[in-house]
Amino acid sequence: MEQKDTEVTEKGVSSSTSGVVVQVREKKGALRAAIPYMPFPMAVMCLFLNTFIPGLGTFISAFTVLCGARTDLPDRHVCCVFWLNIAAAFIQIITAVVMVGWIMSIFWGMDMVILASYKEQTASQQL
Repeated sequence: MEQKDTEVTEKGVSSSTSGVVVQVREKKGALRAAIPYMPFPMAVMCLFLNTFIPGLGTFISAFTVLCGARTDLPDRHVCCVFWLNIAAAFIQIITAVVMVGWIMSIFWGMDMVILASYKEQTASQQL
C-alpha cells in the first residue's frame, strides 16, 4: 500500500485528491418504490407493527401517502401509490401463513426506517 502511494505522488498527483465520487442508485420495483418517506417515529412504529402483525404497519403507511408523504414514484397519482401500498399489505397478510409474508413484512418495515433516516439526514444537511 505504501509503495503504491509513493508511485502516485511521484507522478505529481496527490492520493488525497484523486478520489472519484460515485453514486449508486438501486432500481426498485413498483411496490418497493411506493414505500413512503415517513417521519422516523412513525417508521419505527410501522416496523414494530409489521414485526408482530404482518402487513399492519404497511397498511398504516399507505395512509401516510394520502397525508402527503413522498415516495420514489413521483410520476404516479397519490391514489395509485396508496393502492400499491394496500396491495403490498394484502400480500404480506395472505402469505404470512407460510412465513414469506412475515419476513417480507419485517423487511418492508426495515426499509421504512432506512428511508426515514435518509430523509432526516438530508433534511439536517440542508440546514
